[in-house]
Amino acid sequence: MSQRRLQQRANQKNRQKRTEASSGGASGTANAGSTGAGNLSKTGATGPLTAAHHQPGTDHTEDRTARAHFTRIAATASFRWSLALFLAGVVTVALALSIPHEFAFFELGFLFTLSIYDLVLAMLGISVAIGMAVHRAEIYTIVACFLAVMAPMLLAFDPIFHAILQSPLGGELFLIAPIAVMLAGVVLWLPAKIRRIGAPVAAGVIGFSLSLFIGLDDFGIGIKEFTLTAVIGALWILLAPGLMLRNFRGPWLTIPARIVGSWLVVIGIIVLVSLYVPLGNDAPALADPSTPDNGQMDAPALPPLDPAVEEGLEDAPDSGFELTIPADGSNPLLNGTRLDALPDLQPEPGADILPDLAPESGPAP
Repeated sequence: MSQRRLQQRANQKNRQKRTEASSGGASGTANAGSTGAGNLSKTGATGPLTAAHHQPGTDHTEDRTARAHFTRIAATASFRWSLALFLAGVVTVALALSIPHEFAFFELGFLFTLSIYDLVLAMLGISVAIGMAVHRAEIYTIVACFLAVMAPMLLAFDPIFHAILQSPLGGELFLIAPIAVMLAGVVLWLPAKIRRIGAPVAAGVIGFSLSLFIGLDDFGIGIKEFTLTAVIGALWILLAPGLMLRNFRGPWLTIPARIVGSWLVVIGIIVLVSLYVPLGNDAPALADPSTPDNGQMDAPALPPLDPAVEEGLEDAPDSGFELTIPADGSNPLLNGTRLDALPDLQPEPGADILPDLAPESGPAP
């Protein structure tokens, strides 16, 4: 009997242990699940919702960061100097064109460079390359190549141009400007390492083309003020936009630069093709003496006469003017009015109108 009770007690204790174990595991699992759910609600579950909820705030933060970045750059000395250089050229052109006055030669030189539209576009392309330059030495190289080509051309234009005309390049000078525009566009597509070489080469071609325009102008190299300010205007176009853009250089500039380069290549191709398209002959034809009215097709034609008038059956219609020539040789009459514009040819009474044909009487021998 005692053994049976002991066995029952042992079984009860085992059942209690198993119950406690099972209840403890369930509670642990519940606690773990609740803890995990709590952690998930704090992090993962509400993360996307929180990000979606706070997305406008994130955009606002990015805008504030961009404004702070621009404000920090605008406060630098390099940006202020580049902006001052840009505004100096803009204000100069605006005052020169808005104030009525007689242009001086230095004004004409600066404005002359701005009037060469294709080369202005090419120089703006090189200016973008200057904005993408990593080191200042690249900028110095571009400017040096640009001036190294222009200086000898402008200082000794006549002999150099005569030599160019005698060379095979003499008949193809009109191709230099569109090629310069296309080269400026191709430079913006090159990688940074190759662009260090391509940009100075393109700048040299642009300088060569610009020197031809300046040298062949009516003022040309004969007036130093005109030539000097034309070169200064070219340097302003080449440097001012690029130096401003260089303050904001970064990877974002690659795609806009390639878009600009594509436009320049297309513009250069259009200009090049337009040079080969034959122009229409709008000049009037030369006069041909063998044709009526000397071949002038635009000459006013007289109305045809009535066949009866041509055959003499009827009189010609009255034109409203009657010109009468007196028999005495006086001024003609137009509709009964004497025309006083002509001299009076009526001889004076008693005057001898015949020449004296008698031999001159010489002295007696």
